[in-house]
Amino acid sequence: MSSTTRKVKKVTKVRKEGGGGAGEITTETTTTTITGETEFESSRDFPKQSSKDYEVEIMFCHHCDDSLAGHRYVLREDHPYCIKCYENVFANNCDECGKIIGIDSKDLSYKEKHWHESCFLCNKCRTSLVDKQFGSKADRIYCGPCYDAQFATRCDGCGDVFRAGMKKMEYKTRQWHEKCFVCCTCKNPIGTKSFIPKEHDIYCAKCYEDKFATKCIKCSKVITQGGVTYRSDPWHRECFTCTHCQKSLAGQRFTSRDDKPYCADCFGELFSKRCTACTKPITGKGGLGSTKFVAFETLAWHNECFFCNICNESMVGKGFIQDGENIICPECARKKMLEEMEQE
Repeated sequence: MSSTTRKVKKVTKVRKEGGGGAGEITTETTTTTITGETEFESSRDFPKQSSKDYEVEIMFCHHCDDSLAGHRYVLREDHPYCIKCYENVFANNCDECGKIIGIDSKDLSYKEKHWHESCFLCNKCRTSLVDKQFGSKADRIYCGPCYDAQFATRCDGCGDVFRAGMKKMEYKTRQWHEKCFVCCTCKNPIGTKSFIPKEHDIYCAKCYEDKFATKCIKCSKVITQGGVTYRSDPWHRECFTCTHCQKSLAGQRFTSRDDKPYCADCFGELFSKRCTACTKPITGKGGLGSTKFVAFETLAWHNECFFCNICNESMVGKGFIQDGENIICPECARKKMLEEMEQE
């Protein structure tokens, strides 16, 4: 049986003969030729001669050219390297101790950093992180408990950290566990329902309305839209009515009595002075505002009703004489007095 050991790398030595830059170039290739039959009883047996020839090519390190015969080596991109060269050229340095991570050591890596298995420790408590969950902060690694204690975000409600798999409820820069995101008043979970923040508190819509929303002074219910303000008090438009007839006063002229609103008609009927002549309320245009009238003692008249009861002449701006509930002008009063004297 014949066999040839394939050479992975051949080392060629070059020797110049002659001088002056010109001459012959002779190359020598390191090759061992064995004549005879070779038998291998084990991986370390020397070949025995036979009638056949064998060619054995010696393997060398691709980096330092040292012979690899009888030594361990590493193949990288089809090139052999001795252990020393491979570790110096290709092996990583441990981020913890700074030493080379040799081929006989396990290389643990995370984000382009490497550690010996024995150096892969929590930066704070020095516990081994091999086969354990860990966190990274500022290029340092920490076990789960140490990372949570120092860096994990915490719930605004209970102060505990957010662990893996926990649902997080967020609003602006604040965050809560799902079970901690509750109304500060009724303590019911808010979940995905609407809510209203007030300073550092969170309210459900109902509790916020009960506590802060504007309420009608009449019915005490929340005013959700529109509304009327009268004397700093809020009203629903439909609740802002005349105290006497219940007619809506929204957008209408009105006045008040004892802090209660009245429409013009009701106010005139209930509270205005009445004309002694026509008995109607003495009010301005539309039942409100100022109007010209004449008052005497407990009696009052519209200007247009203030005339002499006998001659029907207007007495506005003139002197008059009271005759019971009637008024008469001085001329008619003199005539009436003379008639009475004649009758006597």
